[in-house]
Amino acid sequence: MQTKPMAKPSKLSHYRRGQAQMVDVSAKRATRREAEASAFVVLSPRVVKALPRNPKGNPLEIARFAGIAAAKRTSELIPMCHNVPLSHIDVHTRLCKNGVAITARAATTAVTGVEMEALVAASVAALTVYDMCKALDKGIEIRDVVLERKSGGKSGAYLRRKK
Repeated sequence: MQTKPMAKPSKLSHYRRGQAQMVDVSAKRATRREAEASAFVVLSPRVVKALPRNPKGNPLEIARFAGIAAAKRTSELIPMCHNVPLSHIDVHTRLCKNGVAITARAATTAVTGVEMEALVAASVAALTVYDMCKALDKGIEIRDVVLERKSGGKSGAYLRRKK
């Protein structure tokens, strides 16, 4: 994917004359838009080892379902977020030696993007891993919830720089 620098907005789009507002997108053209977000859940070796035997079910699969369901409800959770008709949402979870890596991808053909839907999916999937494993360790950490990439729309492509 070709990445161009995104134009820096001159002001916050959800703030006008001292008040929060939902941005009017009615004049925008519908285009294909995609976004990918990620999160990481830090688990102790004891929790990683116990994951396959969780009495509540497979935490990684339940987290995947939770992320998908959450993405569909993003506009109900984030007050100024538009209700976006999702064409696709998928959440992948991968067990690592020190935790769970989560990737969420969302797509639409609409007048506004799906960055928030991807971020909500990754966040809720991570929270679900916590919920499924908290009986073993309350010190589980959720880290690095970030937008990895986006494409489409007036601002064009974005690709997160690797550290």
